[in-house]
Amino acid sequence: MQGLVTKSTGSWYQVQTSDGDVVDCRIKGKFRIKGLTTTNPVAVGDIVDFELEPEQKTGLIVKLHDRKNYIIRKSINLSKQAQVIAANLDQAFLVVTLASPRTSLGFIDRFLVTAEAYDIPAALIFNKLDLFSDEGLEILADYKAIYEDIGYPCFEVSALQNHNIGQVKDALKDKVTLFSGHSGVGKSSLINRILPELELRTGDISDWSDKGMHTTTFAEMFELPFGGFLIDTPGIRELGIIDIEKQELSHFFPEMRERLNDCKFYNCRHINEPGCAVLEAVENGEIDESRYSSYLSIYHGQDTRA
Repeated sequence: MQGLVTKSTGSWYQVQTSDGDVVDCRIKGKFRIKGLTTTNPVAVGDIVDFELEPEQKTGLIVKLHDRKNYIIRKSINLSKQAQVIAANLDQAFLVVTLASPRTSLGFIDRFLVTAEAYDIPAALIFNKLDLFSDEGLEILADYKAIYEDIGYPCFEVSALQNHNIGQVKDALKDKVTLFSGHSGVGKSSLINRILPELELRTGDISDWSDKGMHTTTFAEMFELPFGGFLIDTPGIRELGIIDIEKQELSHFFPEMRERLNDCKFYNCRHINEPGCAVLEAVENGEIDESRYSSYLSIYHGQDTRA
């Protein structure tokens, strides 16, 4: 039997068949995906074959079908293994807040680089518009300009006040979409606006750290009544870049990628080389300094946190 993995809790997976039946499954044996060592061999969004266990309502996953794509992050434990967040995506949305908690430009850029590396179109959802002061709205406009200018769609919403949720719904229609972001950015509240019948649990912001407290503890896929699927994921505190070689990194910054052929040297690192088209664009204000700072940070393997 074939099915779609709609929920992962570690050792058990919910698999939905084309008839709409849901079967709890375990993995039979070990799966290796292109030699990649991961903490979870099967992820939400995967297509699998499974067998029903004799005289039980559970199943065994026996085959993992080839993935169209997947998005991974470095595991935060000491093993530094990769964790597959989800597979077979049409797009990935990062839910962002400028305060309570703050999402840094560096974190946004790491997410976008990861999406670019796995060929997944990405967009940003700026939530908690109801909390913005006039100064905050100016900062939001600056942030949006950075990302819209290089081709990333941006949405301004308030899950609390149900503001502009319709725009997000339109973007989700008939697509498989990953929702990601820090804990506390209002991801669950936003999903509750899109799918009120789910009544996902929402959490408060921790007073001592201004970080959100985790309310989603595992990835889960929800079918949308207007077409498509939405994948909710646990809040990410940090995002380590994995599987990207230094010499490839500039290819995953769209504003750099379009200038690579203009550099004097074919193996330009875009750090201090003469005749570098990227450095020239930074100096001329054609590439935002924050984006270039993120490039340097990732290139040198620096801070992965917010």
